[in-house]
Amino acid sequence: MVEAGGHGVVSHAGSAATRMLADRTGLTGGLSRALARRGFTPLHDRGRVITDLAVAIADGATAISDIDTLRHQEELFGPVASDTTAWRALAGCDGAALARTGRARAKTRRHIWDLIAARHGQIPAARAGGQDLGEVIVIRLDATIVIAHSDKEQAKGTFKGTWGFHPLTAWCDNTGESLAVLLRPGNAGANTAADHIAVADAAIAQIPARYRRRMLITCDGAGSTHALVDHITALNARRGYQVHFSVGLDFDERIRDVLPKLPGSAWTPALEADGSPRPGAQVAELTGLLRHSAGGDRFAKWPPDMRILVRRENPHPGAQLSLFEQHEGKRYQVTATSTPGGQAQFLEARHRTQARVEKDPLRQGHGPAPPAVQELPGQHRVVPGRVHRLRPARLAPPPRPRRRARHSRAENPALQNPARRRADRERPAAPLPAYPAILAMGQ
Repeated sequence: MVEAGGHGVVSHAGSAATRMLADRTGLTGGLSRALARRGFTPLHDRGRVITDLAVAIADGATAISDIDTLRHQEELFGPVASDTTAWRALAGCDGAALARTGRARAKTRRHIWDLIAARHGQIPAARAGGQDLGEVIVIRLDATIVIAHSDKEQAKGTFKGTWGFHPLTAWCDNTGESLAVLLRPGNAGANTAADHIAVADAAIAQIPARYRRRMLITCDGAGSTHALVDHITALNARRGYQVHFSVGLDFDERIRDVLPKLPGSAWTPALEADGSPRPGAQVAELTGLLRHSAGGDRFAKWPPDMRILVRRENPHPGAQLSLFEQHEGKRYQVTATSTPGGQAQFLEARHRTQARVEKDPLRQGHGPAPPAVQELPGQHRVVPGRVHRLRPARLAPPPRPRRRARHSRAENPALQNPARRRADRERPAAPLPAYPAILAMGQ
């Protein structure tokens, strides 16, 4: 029997499991050692403060002040730092402290992955096209837009016409973990090669060393650059390592020139995530026409082992098509990969799982998380975009009962609504000037 009321009921109790997990795995202790300063003993341990902030975010927090949701649950969580203390803890995280916290996170992840492998025999395999990728660790890079509703630090205009931030993220597709995040202003470029290389290296550093020998790094067309592809190719050149890439390419003139030469038999049905045929979509490989046919190698500046795939499908309503696509009545998307073997169907479906990162609102911040606190009734915010003196949801007053809906005569067709009309009255004319002659002469 489940009862919603009662005495001594504590809300957000599920957050305690997340907090206990951080303690049991050693993450809290590792962050405490990473953020410790010689000669300074704070009232609230800095590792505990950072862990509580992470728990608050997992519980739906959207601002640092939302840590009060945990703070008001002292009977469950114990002493929790205030939002002011949380601000000071974050302000003390300089570049050296962030590097130490990164190493602490990597150490904890190595311990967790060892426990997973000991229990299940291996790390969960990434899936694509209805198949497992085996021991390959898949890292997916993707940038996102986080909207800011006030003039915050580093908030700038974005390429989508909004205002906020443009962070770059890296995710492990095998376990769904966030590996690295690079905070960037809203006007940061989507194809900044230095940012993508830095995030890729930070993500690889988070993967335990024994799992770095077989990796796949994917990126959409916005972040696909020569420098990123060359960097991944250099990682793959190391002896004993296999690091492949799968990136998006522009549907440019080179692709449009060879498409008419592609025979109809070269197109094969595209695959869904579960391996079933995708309705109205076909896949073909253009490597031979683009790199080994008359006219020479059209991608000579790219790695020589790069393969080029193209997918065509019926456009969805509202899709922005080029003139070529409008003429053909199809939408085309191009993918480049360094994987030497495998059918084009599977390789294209493997790359399309990048959408798992792009369409997750809680990962990418495209949609707001559930609010962890409620604003007091009738409260006005002193600063736009910042919440002041919020009350936890469990302390919010109960909603007032609504009045029973009543139908008026006008809303009920069964009742006649007698016409009521006020009798027309003549409006009195405006009074004439007392001395029109004098006014006319301007005196």
